[in-house]
Amino acid sequence: MAQAALTPHGEMVETFRLLSGHLMPAVGLGTWKTESPRDSVSNALVQAGYRHVDTAAQYGVQKEIHWPFRLRDGASRPPKAGDVLDFDMEGVWREMEKLVKENLIRDIGVCNFTVKKLNKLLSFAEIKPSVCQMEMHPGWRNDKMLEACKKNGIHVTAYSPLGSQDQGRDLIHDPMVQRVAMKLNKSPGQVLVRWALQRGTSTIPKSNHHERIRENIHVFEWEIPEQDFQALCTISDQKSYVVQKRVLDGEELFVNKTDGPFRSTADVWDHED
Repeated sequence: MAQAALTPHGEMVETFRLLSGHLMPAVGLGTWKTESPRDSVSNALVQAGYRHVDTAAQYGVQKEIHWPFRLRDGASRPPKAGDVLDFDMEGVWREMEKLVKENLIRDIGVCNFTVKKLNKLLSFAEIKPSVCQMEMHPGWRNDKMLEACKKNGIHVTAYSPLGSQDQGRDLIHDPMVQRVAMKLNKSPGQVLVRWALQRGTSTIPKSNHHERIRENIHVFEWEIPEQDFQALCTISDQKSYVVQKRVLDGEELFVNKTDGPFRSTADVWDHED
């Protein structure tokens, strides 16, 4: 359940309490594929009051962020025969648990998991993941994983909440989103961020524009009416609508059609819809 808090700028934001008891801000800044991440992060922290940034050890474009697979050093994309290595999920998780036990980090989590992978992890985990990060927006609701996480008390962070401009999967210009935005006198981006929050997830919209970064965090003092919320949920049911596909499908990262454990995108996602 979300809880209210104030930013250093005196503005109200919401936070979620994780399994560990720690609080996490409901809206963060995504930095994957941003053009100028340092500038965006600086603006988000200093000007907009963000206290949640999703990033890697170094700013920039890292396609491997949080992927639960590993490749040989210097592997090509897509991988050649033998490039995709077996993943020791239990071994990696045990090392992550050690970091928590040694008070080196506060929480551990997963990203881009399927229900099958999550169930495997939970079968041996001493410390459950505090967070599962996954793609989630009205065009790809990811209902099965959301329910699996809720059932196990695992908080969900939705990435790509605005869809993607790549390959026509942009939700900002979806007619339904624009109608709701006009009705509520909000921007389409704010509507999509608010939709994610009302599903009980935190979310990490990305932007290179300072005004939109500030706009995306001003979503806590209003709600989407239930009728409009449900209307937004129907976007993914429009089978002719291209945005129903995942923004991130893994094809270029891990699929080798003739060799290895992932010979199709469906293999990457354990054949789960």
